[in-house]
Amino acid sequence: MFGETILVTGGAGFIGCNFLRHWLKAGPDTIVNLDKLTYAGNFGNLTDLQNESRHVFVRGDICDSELVDSILERYRPRAIVHFAAESHVDRSIHGPEDFIQTNVVGTFRLLESARGYWSRLAGTDKDKFRFLHVSTDEVYGSLGPDDLAFAETTPYSPNSPYSASKAGSDHIVRAYFHTYGLPVLTTNCSNNYGPYQFPEKLIPLMVLNALNGKPLPVYGDGQQIRDWLYVEDHCQAIGEVLKKGKPGQTYNVGGGAECANIDVVNTICATLEELHPSAGQPYRSLITHVTDRPGHDRRYAMDTRYIQRELGWMPRETFQTGLRKTVQWYLANPEWTKSVTTGEYRNWVSTNYGARGAA
Repeated sequence: MFGETILVTGGAGFIGCNFLRHWLKAGPDTIVNLDKLTYAGNFGNLTDLQNESRHVFVRGDICDSELVDSILERYRPRAIVHFAAESHVDRSIHGPEDFIQTNVVGTFRLLESARGYWSRLAGTDKDKFRFLHVSTDEVYGSLGPDDLAFAETTPYSPNSPYSASKAGSDHIVRAYFHTYGLPVLTTNCSNNYGPYQFPEKLIPLMVLNALNGKPLPVYGDGQQIRDWLYVEDHCQAIGEVLKKGKPGQTYNVGGGAECANIDVVNTICATLEELHPSAGQPYRSLITHVTDRPGHDRRYAMDTRYIQRELGWMPRETFQTGLRKTVQWYLANPEWTKSVTTGEYRNWVSTNYGARGAA
């Protein structure tokens, strides 16, 4: 029956799996979770949901229009929340084609299926349907040290294959609203961190390397500034946009926590020394500056006044409280870490960092 189900794409990934837990706790909906189960989207992120009757897992690709169409017709969701994406800048530099295929082509095919499904709805069912597209602040490009934070009206200026592919998907989503009237919503978020994040990203990589006595590779001078958003705060924001957002609108979501990468790494080291003291040399001694990656954006910052004013959302966690929760989670879940750091992951780390000399 329409109105009791939402479709989530990429729900076995980092943000997606956290959103599943948040939404299942928040209300009565059944969630159909469509995920391809790539390196970063794995079933180990969902083990605690295996006996949850309101979580229906379907393994598949958003590029498979026939599969998506069949899911929409069978489960008749009242909304689609679209997380599925290739999302790591470094991987996009080494292999951009996968990012174009998933982020651009996949989003287009999902939109086409959603448009066909929505066009067959009638009355209040059609009025209530929403397509929520989850995107990134990286589409806006890079800021100088004194530039104003990114607003929803900031012109796009992507600088990596990843951000360019997400910018392309954002534009296609916008076009489906203005051309076809499909009731879309877009969120652009800052750097997320928290439980279940795949350890190619900065915070989990540093936590796990430190625990294993491995170098903590910091790009260049480490002064690249990011706005950090705890994943649960992001999930709450997505929920508010889904419930109260205005179709056709974009909402910037940020943590209000600008911090240079080197300061993030030093804070991780200090937190680990408190929670899990090093047996030998201090964790900070493992910091190693390596050659910067090509086209590395210098600063991101998010202006979140619009979502605060329109929907009443604000982050609950500071960077310090959110980081402490994150470190505690990784310390408490070594089996999850062991399960996801496979040979393929180790090969990628060697490819990305092995060739980078000292900065």
